[in-house]
Amino acid sequence: MSAWQVYILRCADGTFYTGITTDTDKRITAHNAGKGAKYTAARRPVVLAYCEASENRSTATKREMAIKSLSRAEKAVIVNAYKANL
Repeated sequence: MSAWQVYILRCADGTFYTGITTDTDKRITAHNAGKGAKYTAARRPVVLAYCEASENRSTATKREMAIKSLSRAEKAVIVNAYKANL
């Protein structure tokens, strides 16, 4: 079984979308095809801004919820730190 990932997408309107998946590339393709989520369907194209591995679905979901509870500025800090480490 694939490892779970938590990801943040930057939408075309500059907003962030957070989700979980076992296949980041496939999930981003789905989002950009309008089949990922209602939120991203209206804000295409989206690009991967952040990704982190999780042990399992449970920990990925908990991390997703933690990120979703952050302010936009706090999410931007996570995204910028990730980009700096690439």
